[in-house]
Amino acid sequence: MQLQEFIINDIKPLRLEDKISDLQLAFNQLTYSHIPIQNESLYLGCISETDAHCFESALAIKDCKYAIEGFYVRDTTNWLDVLEAFAQNDSNIMPVLNKENIYLGYYELNDIMHLFNETPFFSEPGGILIVEKGINDYSFSEISQIVESNDAKLLGAFISKMDGDLASITIKIGNTSLNDVIQTFRRYSYTIVSGHEEDSYLESLKERSKYLDKYLNI
Repeated sequence: MQLQEFIINDIKPLRLEDKISDLQLAFNQLTYSHIPIQNESLYLGCISETDAHCFESALAIKDCKYAIEGFYVRDTTNWLDVLEAFAQNDSNIMPVLNKENIYLGYYELNDIMHLFNETPFFSEPGGILIVEKGINDYSFSEISQIVESNDAKLLGAFISKMDGDLASITIKIGNTSLNDVIQTFRRYSYTIVSGHEEDSYLESLKERSKYLDKYLNI
């Protein structure tokens, strides 16, 4: 997947000599969380909208240099690492530098998310299953084996949460019934957090519980 074609360069980075008022005006005209800053041709980082509106407008950007956040990605960075950079820096704009540290432009978060949504994990039909197991007990090879042993196709899996000693793994399974897969995960001591398809085991328990309640109330 080539990301270079998504580089946008319609925003010229502001300079240290520019006023905070210029920065505030840029934010008022745009919907970005950050604006790139450079010193001559050298990229320095970004200033956030939150910080920009806290400064006196008459100051120069160089007077607030300590607020510059030095995040960026390379033009060779793969899209998953770009997406991670967005998340780590809580930004919807990501400056792009080449190997000579020359500023090329930026990525928009919406463009990268659109690429993510086009991957088979989202675009292919199937069911979503979230399972939970001890951090030291699960393995992706075991997860793959469980799914494929039920003649199902694994379209993707990732760790969606880590809480204490437990890891939650979100799994996308090809267009097939999830019930047999769910039962196999239970046999391997995985907890089923949620399944985007009817879980007949839980439905059976619910029916038995309703029957028991009805029996006790007779």
